[in-house]
Amino acid sequence: MKINERVKKLRDLMKDRGINAYIVNTADPHQSEYVADHYKGRVWISGFTGSAGTVVITQEEAILWTDGRYFIQAERQLEGSEYKLFKIAIPGFPTYTEWLKDNLKDGDVLGFDGKVFPQSSVENLEKEFKEKDIKFVDEYDLVGEIWEDRPKLPNGKAFIHQLKYTGKTGKEKIEEIRSEMKKHNADYFLIASLDDIAWTCNIRGKDVINNPVVISYALISMNKSYLFVDKEKINLEVESFLNENGVEIATYEEVVHYVEEIDKKSRVYVDKNRVNRWIYKAIPSECKIIDGMDITTKLKGIKNSIEIENQRNAYIKDGVALVRFLYWLDKNIGKIPITEMSAQERLLEFRKEQEGFIEPSFNTISAYKANAAMMHYSASEDSNAEIKKEGLYLVDSGGQYLDGTTDITRTVVMGPITAEEKRDFTLTLKGHINLGNARFLYGATGHSLDVLARYPLWQEGIDYKCGTGHGIGYLLGVHEGPHRIAMVANTVVLEKGMIASIEPGVYKAGSHGIRIENIVVVQEDIKTDSGQFMKFEILSFVPIDIEAIDINLLSEEERSWVNEYHKEVFDKLSPYLNEEEKAWLREETRSI
Repeated sequence: MKINERVKKLRDLMKDRGINAYIVNTADPHQSEYVADHYKGRVWISGFTGSAGTVVITQEEAILWTDGRYFIQAERQLEGSEYKLFKIAIPGFPTYTEWLKDNLKDGDVLGFDGKVFPQSSVENLEKEFKEKDIKFVDEYDLVGEIWEDRPKLPNGKAFIHQLKYTGKTGKEKIEEIRSEMKKHNADYFLIASLDDIAWTCNIRGKDVINNPVVISYALISMNKSYLFVDKEKINLEVESFLNENGVEIATYEEVVHYVEEIDKKSRVYVDKNRVNRWIYKAIPSECKIIDGMDITTKLKGIKNSIEIENQRNAYIKDGVALVRFLYWLDKNIGKIPITEMSAQERLLEFRKEQEGFIEPSFNTISAYKANAAMMHYSASEDSNAEIKKEGLYLVDSGGQYLDGTTDITRTVVMGPITAEEKRDFTLTLKGHINLGNARFLYGATGHSLDVLARYPLWQEGIDYKCGTGHGIGYLLGVHEGPHRIAMVANTVVLEKGMIASIEPGVYKAGSHGIRIENIVVVQEDIKTDSGQFMKFEILSFVPIDIEAIDINLLSEEERSWVNEYHKEVFDKLSPYLNEEEKAWLREETRSI
């Protein structure tokens, strides 16, 4: 069924149900960033495969909203359909709520699937329409009703994340959570976020590709903890482990019953951004709602010393895999056919050789020349470019290991490059160094530091339409809050133990894309009369292609940074390489 035919069928259902506009968001019942195939209704109805986007369909219009990472991709994938692309955060394009407000009239009905729609979005709509008489209908999954051959719900088995990796038992984590609940005077804490639940219980799973989580809900009170999950995923060993840590198991569907039975005099802590409309409506109306970021989000965002040490080890293994891949690429380019897809498959093979590797942490971005201008490009049979001995090749990839989650991007020279490409690469590197080398006063946020990475680019009139860095999970989501480094306001203080990426870039449509990404952990630096200063410790070690650097644009301090970083790369990785690989790495990390 073609995209326009799918839209027509949806409109027919809307007409039957008296719905004037229908929203299809990118979400599962847990508001996960990456969702199981069963929940990719927005992809199915629109044909746009990016990880973020919202569709609105009326009888006259079909519109997709997405952000700057996906503008180029969306334009290509929507071509030939009736969809219009509305660009988020670009002047002249309203938000989807603004558009609905302008286009719906009194008496109209707005529909969405309450099981995958967050309560916060519902309340935003209510606020937007307070001056209009708009009825909300939240009980229909219209896409699901017409989706032929919809993938089944995943049924992977859960497994224990052992104490030698986690550094804390589930029982200890639950007591920390209860301590935080007391600060909020909360009697219950309802958790829908899959990575928060996995972290709390020290279990992992296989329900979402590249994200080792188990589809579940959790409910914690001052004396009970429940995990709501398909019991087929929990074997006797895992059940015993959970029980030992004070966690009782109930079925996934029972969550509504348990929530409905919460004492009506209780105070319930929920994150309305993560709890869906369906489960929120089950909370007794007499309960006092405490709305805030999931208590667990900050707790898991600050890594303990055992987690950090394990993460260091994971990045050594990951660096070895990347170096072997780059060596293979360098030695074989121009000699054998290599495409974007075959290159990423080869990289995966090198990662599979590393101890404790489970799966990629996201779909690899393997992008040659102009394809790299699309920030979240994904090579397909239609776009799969052959990599030749010219231009730049960008590879952004990562792995899930028992001892951590990795993410790294390198842009490498395949052959002759232009002066513009060399300049852009060097400006990106300058921004990367400027932020990575920063000393900052405790209390600073990623929002206040973001400009350090952009400054060299801004001086040349260049910007990138995305954040500079994101938090990273620990055998969990490659994108993790509560902290981030971006122009978008964020009040979360960068605390010791928080892990983040630093990844400035240059993206020029039709020409090239450049990104240089390392992963860092926040550490304490000097303490003076002015207070405690902080710094970043680099965790990821892979050579930065010095052939792409215009040395004349670097200061002495920046050259020293490159040389010192490359010395560390060689010292840390060379013991794990054979003699040929070691000789290659020595040349790639030579002083400039």
